[in-house]
Amino acid sequence: MTVYTTLDSPLGELLLVGEASPTAPGGTALASLSMPGQKGAAVVQEGWTRDDAAFTALAGQVRAYFAGTLTRFDVEYAPGTGTDFQRRVWDALDSVPYGTTTTYGALAGRLGLSRAAVRALGTAIGRNPVLVVRPCHRVIGADGSLTGYAGGLERKRQLLDLEAA
Repeated sequence: MTVYTTLDSPLGELLLVGEASPTAPGGTALASLSMPGQKGAAVVQEGWTRDDAAFTALAGQVRAYFAGTLTRFDVEYAPGTGTDFQRRVWDALDSVPYGTTTTYGALAGRLGLSRAAVRALGTAIGRNPVLVVRPCHRVIGADGSLTGYAGGLERKRQLLDLEAA
């Protein structure tokens, strides 16, 4: 069963979507975390159930992150999202440490991808369904510029500034 809740944040109201899981912290595996105006954001579907309690543990982690007291999320992702390639890229995002950035090219290199595959890597990063928690905001252009963030570059800057504090 798909459950959801909303959570106020410095980035606006976040929509959290998940599936019940006996192994996930708090009992809910995260399928999506999206924000208003996000490219490809999830929207509440018929048949989904609002269940604020199902997200108590995750909401606490998100609040702690925005308060600057949490630097790594302890979350289980819902299965069945993304292609094998996308999941490989998303797993690599989880390894980018809090307070640091990496480039698209460096991430491609870590994955053993050719320079020609950087565009595909960027596309996979852009399809990350769990913004903030899976830190795609930590990937920047080779020249240090902020590029491509489904939540918007202003929000990417906010997240990087939060982590630099």
